[in-house]
Amino acid sequence: MALNLLYKRHYGLLENYVLQNSGSSEDAGDVIQEVMLVFVQMITQGKFRGESTIKSLLYNICRNLWISELRRRKSTFARHEKYEMESEKTELDISESIARTENLKYIMKVFNQLGEQCKKVLQLFYYEELTMKEVCEKLNYSSEQVLRNKKYKCLKSLIEKTQSSPQIYKNLQKALRHE
Repeated sequence: MALNLLYKRHYGLLENYVLQNSGSSEDAGDVIQEVMLVFVQMITQGKFRGESTIKSLLYNICRNLWISELRRRKSTFARHEKYEMESEKTELDISESIARTENLKYIMKVFNQLGEQCKKVLQLFYYEELTMKEVCEKLNYSSEQVLRNKKYKCLKSLIEKTQSSPQIYKNLQKALRHE
């Protein structure tokens, strides 16, 4: 009976505090219920000495509980947001890694379809980073110009086979160093 009277007299004040401080009606109902429980515990444990009015005591309990709830929510939100960002970054990193691996496999498959001479020319020039002169001497070409023509044709063949996929073509271009 006394608890019902407390609810009726002070519910509006306590609800108004929660609503004005980023809470909803449901939040207010939950907090006010908790306020009443804390108040009853204080009475039964003899902690309420009557130094303040019941109204101010209930208001202070409500304020403290609501501030604690807001802090808990902020902390939970920050943790959740950090987790989501890390999760998205990890998923993106994994997806990119898988795509790169698949693209590389495809490029290697296409590369292996080239003739032996083309594979040697491209491998020496792009992978071992030899100069045209060094490649020319190593593969016994008659001149650097003949080697340039061969490299151009080999590269053109490789590029044509990878252009069907823009992403693979883009990765191939990144892999090749520009002259």
